[in-house]
Formats: sequence, structure tokens, C-alpha cells
Amino acid sequence: MSHLFELALVCREADVEIVSDALMEIDALAVSVEDADADTDTEHALFGEPGMPAPKAGWQRSVVKALFPSEPEATEAVTLILAQDWAGDVHVQAIQAVPEQDWVRLTQSQFAPVEITAEFWIVPSWHEAPPQARRVMRLDPGLAFGTGTHPTTRMCLRWIATQARPWPRVLDYGCGSGILAIGAALHGAVQIDAVDIDPAALTSSQDNAEANHVQLNVGSPERAQGEYPLVVANILASPLKLLAPLLCAHVAPGGDLILAGILSRQAEELQAAYAPWLSLQVADEEDGWILMTARRPVQA
Repeated sequence: MSHLFELALVCREADVEIVSDALMEIDALAVSVEDADADTDTEHALFGEPGMPAPKAGWQRSVVKALFPSEPEATEAVTLILAQDWAGDVHVQAIQAVPEQDWVRLTQSQFAPVEITAEFWIVPSWHEAPPQARRVMRLDPGLAFGTGTHPTTRMCLRWIATQARPWPRVLDYGCGSGILAIGAALHGAVQIDAVDIDPAALTSSQDNAEANHVQLNVGSPERAQGEYPLVVANILASPLKLLAPLLCAHVAPGGDLILAGILSRQAEELQAAYAPWLSLQVADEEDGWILMTARRPVQA
């Protein structure tokens, strides 16, 4: 088996960006950054609360690793780096051979089918659907926008699957990958408006809809017109509060509003924001996130 060569450099937090940029300029095949103090008493976690920014941008001491096609190229790269004026605090940890791998296959192996209900699964294109799956959404992990692995997405899809009915109209506001709109289509919804402010999300939604052989009306938020028996918005608490009057105005009498992207501790502020129009209740909870729902009364 042929080998690539990995160059590992230890540097300060302040030097990580310039070292990484320099390695890419020298044509490294890939560059990654790790905590130099991982698995020690001085290890420092960077992850914050869900939906919140990380408390720090980087570790005090980092290992910057770069892959090169050959050992001479890795050696030349480190020679160039250490010769720079700014590299006084950069130190070589190792230059070592690493076996080539089927990176695509390795990446794909990390994404297994996602169970929404016993009968409804999200299955990457390279996987066989589980035998118990009666409804399958084909969705491959992409740049972002939602792949069914996040609790907020799973809770929305679980609600759609368990409450399924042939909704004549559905609005997915902030559609991202289109995953919720597609979920509604697979459960009998007919006319589905999937809207987002991000053009990349609209492209992703359209591509995913075609892959699942369903029809979505994809467009900017202006496409949302009139009332819908089902309105879904999986965004975050702050924009959901600002959107309260708009989203509530789109819910038809007897229709349902489904909101996600909300932390458990934010339930009361969301209820207060929507109180002038609808009465929100917590319908589901998973890993610190909640699903909130409301039904507009049928007018007499």
C-alpha cells in the first residue's frame, strides 16, 4: 500500500491561522488542527451550549497536521515554515508515513441510516434501507442545512410522521435542505412551499426533492402566501420570536404551527412572544432541545 506523509507542528493559538495558511500555500493535501493538550489535565473544551458560540476560538497549544504526497515534500514544507520570521514558537512534533485510505468510504461509514419512527427512516444513498422501513427519505450528508441527525430535525420529522394526514398545503419556513418539506410530502402533503433566504439552501432543497421524487415549490420567503393547515419552522429562538406575527398569520383555522431550534430554557419566552396569536406548548424534548406546537382554533 502506498503512503502519504503527515507533518505535525506544535504552535501557539495566535500562530494557528498563519501556519495553516502557509501549509496550504505550500500545497499540502489537507490541513487539520487538534488540541496539543488533548487527554491531559490541561485539555480545554471549545464547545459551548447548543446554538451558542464557542467560548474560545482555539486552544492555547495546537497541533497543526498537514498531509503531503511524499516525505521529501513534507521535509521541504517544514524547512520553509521554520525559516519564517514568525515561526519562532513553531516546533516539529513528527513527520511520519500514513497509509492511504479510501477516504470516501471512510466518511460514508460514519453516516448510518437515521430512525425517525419504527417505519420512517432517513437513509444515505449508499446504504440499504432497513427492512422495517415503510417510508424512506434519501438524503446524503452535505455542507449543512439538516440531515436528520440533529434533535430539532428529528423531533419535527417525528411529529410529521406521527400526525400525518393529507395536508392540502404546507409551509416550511427556513427550509434549509428541504428535509421537513420532503418529510411532509412523503406523508401525504400535496402543495408544499419551501422557503429560505439562502440561495444555497434553495438549491439543496430542490436537489433533495428530486432525489426523493417529490414536488416542492422552492423559493424566497415572499413565496409564502395565504393560510396553511401546517406551518413548520426549524430555525432558532431569536428569529422565531421576530417571526411570530408572520408565522401565526399563515396558520389556517384548525391548522398546526410547529417550531423547533429552541432550547428547553427558552420555552417561556417563546410562549410569551406567540401569546397574542397562538398558545404554544412543549410537544417533545431531546438533548436539551424542545419542539413547540400550537393549533389555531376553528372559527365559529
